[in-house]
Amino acid sequence: MSLLEVDREHVPRHIAIIMDGNGRWARGRGLPRIEGHRQGDTSVGEVIEACRDWGVHYLTLYTFSIENWRRSEEEVQALMLLIELVARREIDTLDQKDVRVRVMGRLDELPDSLREELERDCERTRDNRGLNLILALNYGGRREIVDAARELARQVADGRLRPEEVSEELFAASLYLPGIPDPDLLIRTGGEMRISNFLLWQAAYSELYVTPVLWPDFRRPHLAEAIQEFQHRERRFGAVSVTA
Repeated sequence: MSLLEVDREHVPRHIAIIMDGNGRWARGRGLPRIEGHRQGDTSVGEVIEACRDWGVHYLTLYTFSIENWRRSEEEVQALMLLIELVARREIDTLDQKDVRVRVMGRLDELPDSLREELERDCERTRDNRGLNLILALNYGGRREIVDAARELARQVADGRLRPEEVSEELFAASLYLPGIPDPDLLIRTGGEMRISNFLLWQAAYSELYVTPVLWPDFRRPHLAEAIQEFQHRERRFGAVSVTA
C-alpha cells in the first residue's frame, strides 16, 4: 500500500484533530503568529477533501479552545476574524460538496459577527449528507462535562429526573453535540504528547496518533499515514487481545 492509499473498507468513522504548531511554524520563519494560522487553512482544506474521498463520516477540528483566550488580545482578535473570513469564503464550496458544518462549544461567548456567520453556515448545510465537519470553538472538555452535569442537576432539581437514572448514555446525551459517535482516531500535530482538554469524555477509547509535523505542513500523505497506522492497531476497548 502506497502512502497516499488507505483501505477504504476500514477508515475511521470519526477523526478528531488537534491542529497544533501554527505559532512554531511562523516563528521558525520569522513571521507573525497569525501567518501560521493562515497557512494552516490550507491544511484544513486538504484534510477535508481527503476525508471526503476516503469515506470518513465525521471530522472534528480543535479550532479555538477556551484556554486560547489567554493569548494576546491582538492574536485572539486576528484569529476570530480569520475564522469568520474563512467560514464565509468556503461555505459555498462546502455546501456544494455536501459537507455539513456543525459547531460545538460555548458559542454565546464568541463575537456576534462570527457567531452569526457560523449559525448561517450550520443552517444552510443542515440537510447535507456527506462529511460532518465539526468545529470545536471556544471549547474545553472539562467545561463541556461541567455544562452537561449542570443540565442533569437542573433536571433532578426540577423533579424531571431521579439521580439513580443518570447513566453514561444519559450523560452523553447532555453533551454539546449528542448523537455524534466518539472519535475512532485522535490526531495531534506538532509533536506534543497531550490532548489539551479536547473531547475528554468522547476520547476515552480513541486511538491516539501524534506526529511531529506542524499543522501548516500537514497534508494528505500525513493523514494517510495516520489512518494506515490506525488500521494496523487492534482496538480492544478493555478486553483481552485475541492474540494474547
